[in-house]
Amino acid sequence: MHIRVINPNTTGSMTSTIAEAARRIASPGTHITATQPDSGPVSIESHFDEAISVVGMLEEVLAGEREGADAYVIACFGDPGLLAARELTRAPVIGIAEAAFHMATLISTRFSVVTTLGRTGIIAEHLLEQYGFGHHCRRVRAAEIPVLDLEENSDAALVRIVDECRRARDEDGIGAIVLGCGGMAELTDTISREVGLPVVEGVTAAVKLAEALVCLGLGTSKHGDLAFPRPKPFSGRFESLSQLQPAR
Repeated sequence: MHIRVINPNTTGSMTSTIAEAARRIASPGTHITATQPDSGPVSIESHFDEAISVVGMLEEVLAGEREGADAYVIACFGDPGLLAARELTRAPVIGIAEAAFHMATLISTRFSVVTTLGRTGIIAEHLLEQYGFGHHCRRVRAAEIPVLDLEENSDAALVRIVDECRRARDEDGIGAIVLGCGGMAELTDTISREVGLPVVEGVTAAVKLAEALVCLGLGTSKHGDLAFPRPKPFSGRFESLSQLQPAR
């Protein structure tokens, strides 16, 4: 089984962190390819960042189709371009926020999300409502750290994340915590030990869900709105996407 894990930002060290977490959790026989776009934001912390990142992420899906990937993971907690990615392939495409929310509800009736910045917390709140998990989540909390601090000031970032997770445990009446950033992929065990609650992280959750769907023979439906996009001309910088045809 080949799972292509796509970091939609362009920071190579974060892609490496995501890859390590995915490979550690993957089953024997699952091959993980971790990729990132050539162009785009170095981190994704706004609606604008998400919008700019989506085309590069979709190009990575198209590359995976040429390579015959069995499933895809979109490794940004905003799940940018998730439905567009599903249009491009019959393979399962899993966003790490949706995956983490699903997993958290299987082990606890209430959870809180701990993310990086307050503004991205609002994006997470939108996703919770969109996916139907709003009534399971007690609160979305922000450690108020830039995403790249997870790479560049990792010790200080971890302290702030753990402190926020403790506050969630003590104040929110929850049974589990969801970590709200792909760059937190290696922190699950440490935070769980410090806080004493189950901690769900989206990259690893998405990899296991992708494996399960492939093993069940379930792929993205091509009936309805997730059918392949109609081929048509594109102009300018997107001309390479003209008359797009399914790879398989």
